[in-house]
Amino acid sequence: MATFTLPKNSVIKKEGRVHKAPAGAKRVKAFKIYRYDPDSGENPRYDRFELDLDDCGPMVLDALIKLKAEADPSLTFRRSCREGICGSCSMNIDGTNTLACTKAIEDVKGEVKITPLPHMDVIKDLVPDFTHFYAQYASIKPWLQTVTPPPSGKERLQSPEDRAKLDGLYECILCACCSTSCPSYWWNSDKFLGPAILLQAYRWLADSRDEMTGERLDSLEDPFRLYRCHTIMNCANTCPKGLNPAKAIAETKKMVAERIV
Repeated sequence: MATFTLPKNSVIKKEGRVHKAPAGAKRVKAFKIYRYDPDSGENPRYDRFELDLDDCGPMVLDALIKLKAEADPSLTFRRSCREGICGSCSMNIDGTNTLACTKAIEDVKGEVKITPLPHMDVIKDLVPDFTHFYAQYASIKPWLQTVTPPPSGKERLQSPEDRAKLDGLYECILCACCSTSCPSYWWNSDKFLGPAILLQAYRWLADSRDEMTGERLDSLEDPFRLYRCHTIMNCANTCPKGLNPAKAIAETKKMVAERIV
């Protein structure tokens, strides 16, 4: 389980509001949710919500949607697909970075504590600022780069064996659960690309159709961009898609070492 640290701009000094479950509720579950609005001038706080599980869907995202609709419309979070595909609802639930739409309420024993992804500036409540994360993603040029023209009127083909090399890489949904669980990224996020972006970088290094391997490795070969990974493995432990960014990083390091030799 990833060690949890509060978002960058957090100094929680008090408990916030309490929203009780409806009278007569039999299966009551408590949710302790991080609240912060930078524009308010107030310090972050935790609000406590009680919810009747007999009147709610099974996932944490179902609870958040219900609480926003019925208890506090100012509660702010991201969500979209509700199927574990878009990565929008990534947050820290019960001390682990995960997706609210795939985290079952029943998997959390006792009170459900929900905070934004750690070590990111907070825009509001459970919404972190992904600006820097997306800029890092853009820096690796995450698209197919070639020099030779494609076959006339045809797509660029690859063998089933080469296609299989992309398994475990293309499934990344850029939810940032892995990067924000990595202590090396907490310490060096201004220079270290982090596990999510380095996994995406290797996805193109492993693609047999890409012709810019040398240039991609030149860009990554840096004491900080690549080599701040110390194989802590929080990234693999927390990935909601079951991917292993540490393995992709190790393969990238191997490619750099082999071309030096």
